[in-house]
Amino acid sequence: MKEQEPEAAPAATLARKRRRLPRFSKITILVIVLLVIGIGSRRLLSEPGPAQPPNLTGPKTVAVVKAVGKTLETATTLQAEFDPYQDILVHAKVSGYVSMIRVDIGDRVKQGELLATLEVPELQDNINKAKAGLSAMEQEVASAQADYDNQHQIYQRLEDVAKAHPNLVAQQDLDTANSKEVAALGALGAAEQHRQQARAELERLNTLAEYEKITAPFDGIITKRFADLGSLIQAGTSSDTQALPLVELAQDDLLRIRFPVPEAETPLIENGLQVRVTVPALNETFVGKIVRFAWAISRSTRTMTTEVDVKNPHGRIKAGMYAAVKLPLSQAKNVLVVPLQALSLGDKPSVFVLSKDGKLEERFVKTGLRTATEAEVTDGLSEGDLVVVGNRSGLLAGEKAEPKLVALPTISEEG
Repeated sequence: MKEQEPEAAPAATLARKRRRLPRFSKITILVIVLLVIGIGSRRLLSEPGPAQPPNLTGPKTVAVVKAVGKTLETATTLQAEFDPYQDILVHAKVSGYVSMIRVDIGDRVKQGELLATLEVPELQDNINKAKAGLSAMEQEVASAQADYDNQHQIYQRLEDVAKAHPNLVAQQDLDTANSKEVAALGALGAAEQHRQQARAELERLNTLAEYEKITAPFDGIITKRFADLGSLIQAGTSSDTQALPLVELAQDDLLRIRFPVPEAETPLIENGLQVRVTVPALNETFVGKIVRFAWAISRSTRTMTTEVDVKNPHGRIKAGMYAAVKLPLSQAKNVLVVPLQALSLGDKPSVFVLSKDGKLEERFVKTGLRTATEAEVTDGLSEGDLVVVGNRSGLLAGEKAEPKLVALPTISEEG
């Protein structure tokens, strides 16, 4: 039994090899079949197929536009902001306490309208003193006038007698009367001067009393209020830098658009130049004119401040709103224009034109001013020519085509 066991092992090994052989043969056959199929496919692809039938659908349709004459311009868009035409802090001209205030934020006021009233207790006392002083000066003038009239009459009488009777009146008496008349005249002049000073002081105090009433210097809207009843307001002319204003007043029926123009574009700026202004918050666009510019270029930003005035009668535009100002850079008037989509690339652009007999013709053209969407054609086209736009691949000169007029969307120019 021990001698037969070694022979049993080889028999088992042979059996296992026989079981594996069929699986290996199947895999080999499958690989061979796939190789044969691949080779056959390559041969089929390399061999030319049967001739395709000719295109019986007729001429192809191409999108075209007419070459037209128009004004072409390039522009740059600058960011701007609306400011009130006038914007001030309203100060008092005299120091006092607020006894009445009639306005608040958002109130519209007219020029000369009363905003607030101040109380200056010592001012009325000074006015009463000035009135008393003026009254005293009036009496002084009246007394001096009477004295002068008297001295003048005395001298006049003596002079008349001396002329009628030369030896009757002594010359010394005439000189004395004349001196008294001159002195009385001087006293009268001094009294009148004192009266004028007293009158001027009273007028000054009355003017200060008028300053107790604070009025609006122009039509506008109250944007800020700084004082309430009882607030102590210092005179705006005082040396106190902390003088409290009463309100802030802004003119809103006329606004300024301020925008910075880059240094390179400043030679184009002149008063009267038209610009297009877009207000994103209102979704509105309008035409404005440059009315003033700073002339000097800011060294920090290398820009020049430029302004456009905008009427705002209904107050729809608010100060601080942003705006986009379209500034024209160059312009070509009454030139032939085609879309950029019609031009080929390269230094020698060409276009496809559909002739009157319905055939495509390739023409080389010369271009001038270009925008983001259109180009000026200076040579190679005539007005009214049908120019192909869009994809040019597959188009051949001389082949038949049918036109389909299209309208291309316009794109706003921005620099």
